[in-house]
Amino acid sequence: MNDRPASDTIAAIATAPGAGGVGIVRLSGPHALAIAETVGTRVLAPRRALRAVFTEANGEAIDDGIVLAFPGPHSFTGEDVAELQAHGSPVLLRRLVERCCELGARTARPGEFSKRAFLNGKLDLVQAEAIADLIAAADLRAARAARRSLEGVFSQRIEAIAATLLRLRVHVEAAIDFVDEPIETLGIAGVRHDLEALCDGLGRLLAEAERGRRLRDGLHAVLLGPPNAGKSSLLNALAGDARAIVADVPGTTRDVLRETVRIDGLELELSDTAGLREGGDMIEREGMRRAHAELRRADVALLVLDARDPQAGRAELEAASAGVPSRLWILNKADLLDPAEATHLPEPDAVWVSALTGSGLDELHAALRRLAAGAAPESADGEFSARARQIDGLRATLDHARSAASELAVERMELAAEELRLAHVALGRITGQTSADDLLGHIFSSFCIGK
Repeated sequence: MNDRPASDTIAAIATAPGAGGVGIVRLSGPHALAIAETVGTRVLAPRRALRAVFTEANGEAIDDGIVLAFPGPHSFTGEDVAELQAHGSPVLLRRLVERCCELGARTARPGEFSKRAFLNGKLDLVQAEAIADLIAAADLRAARAARRSLEGVFSQRIEAIAATLLRLRVHVEAAIDFVDEPIETLGIAGVRHDLEALCDGLGRLLAEAERGRRLRDGLHAVLLGPPNAGKSSLLNALAGDARAIVADVPGTTRDVLRETVRIDGLELELSDTAGLREGGDMIEREGMRRAHAELRRADVALLVLDARDPQAGRAELEAASAGVPSRLWILNKADLLDPAEATHLPEPDAVWVSALTGSGLDELHAALRRLAAGAAPESADGEFSARARQIDGLRATLDHARSAASELAVERMELAAEELRLAHVALGRITGQTSADDLLGHIFSSFCIGK
């Protein structure tokens, strides 16, 4: 991808901040091996671990450890790479970086090692982001999903769609430019058929990517219900702490209260909102407006009703949550009612809970885990991690592909060709094939220094 190798050599601590048994200083660039040989006072051997004494310019020992060499292009970055493995003292590791800089290296910027790997074609943008996702994974399932993205599972799906898009673009462009020539094309009907299949595949991939995003970022759930249904009590029960004010007076919650909790490895961003009802004073109406705004960015609406009267407020909740991807009905205050007495449940799979006694919380946890997994069928290659940026790219690709299909339906070939081109560009931004420099800088700046 990058025909011009970097002219400078970078160095950084590659291990986590703080003291540890072992710390690593990583170098990459044209002078990485020479600097490592000078600091380690050893002649390096490719891909072999050698005992070394790391020294100052005057020969005084800084520390002893191990030095490794990975000549390019067979390295993570595609450049010459060296690693100095020493005792994990932050003071010693910082001094080793300073010593490398004295010999011609410079301190790496955040994510610069991964950026060089991307620019040198060692991995695409999705795989580069998967490295950061793997490091930040909150549970084993998220880590496995990030690992699959790093292995190229997500990228390969995108590449297959890109190949189909390119083929369809060729046929449409040929039909425009060589309308009077006896060349073989799919014809409008054939292109429309293949484009419909491509849109179906994009829709499935988008649903799977949404599930991968939930694994990475967690689930944003909004507690919604009529006043005094026990939303704040439920928030406190899920958080395991008294985070929200609880009172018998309806309308206690006026603003949006957010709390991040972890349930069986699932990170859940909970938003407690004002109760929905007609009327109310000016402050309460503002609280309800904010509740509606919070719903617009929610993954799931937790619709809380009083188990003693599950029909009260139900219609308002259904209308307010109509645009939310997932909904879960919760009948709170179940301790005040025998389930056998319940009638007209809002949903057959509604969860019965008591925020007061904790009854039903395990069932609620299980339901939230199912929602986090999503309704999308798992691909044959398993779950993969995804980011909001990548999902936005898939949505844009699907929108342009559908627009192209609409233009083909009325035989506006030039407009169809342009929509297919825009779909191809949007898809290329996901893997970095058509990404601008400022986008790359923004993405890699969020990485660790030594990655």
